[in-house]
Amino acid sequence: MSEAHGNLIKSPKQLIIMVFASFFVPLIIILLLMVFVNNGKRTDAEASAEVLIKPVAKLNFKDASKPRELQSGEQVYKAVCASCHASGAAGAPKFGDTAAWSARLGKGYDGLLTSVVKGKGAMPARGGASPADISDYELGRAVVYLANSAGGTLPEPKAPNPPAAK
Repeated sequence: MSEAHGNLIKSPKQLIIMVFASFFVPLIIILLLMVFVNNGKRTDAEASAEVLIKPVAKLNFKDASKPRELQSGEQVYKAVCASCHASGAAGAPKFGDTAAWSARLGKGYDGLLTSVVKGKGAMPARGGASPADISDYELGRAVVYLANSAGGTLPEPKAPNPPAAK
């Protein structure tokens, strides 16, 4: 063998330095590139989680110790019902469409509320809302809001009695 070319690494110290340089230097360069690319794009964790799941769901942080506030019919409609009733998806009668609601208004408040609570056709029970999130009273207010938008004259349901203090 010819000694003219020789070995680049002549001692264990040089071997350790080369291993370190060949492994950690590229990692450091990649890390610095990642920091450069993401610079200024970071937001707080809650907002970024909201953006990531927006196509699927919405985060709604509530204080469990705070008394529950009842929602109006319009609020419930916008949160639960509008996804189908605004566009008429899956055969849902559109908001304000007198012709589509005329036969349904004949059922009266109790019939409409029963359809919402139990589900009807493509509409899931409670419009897909959880009983923990929206009470029957709030669903009733949404029924009145939606039916009255199409010419109905349903009165606002009677508010439930507050629970007795122990």
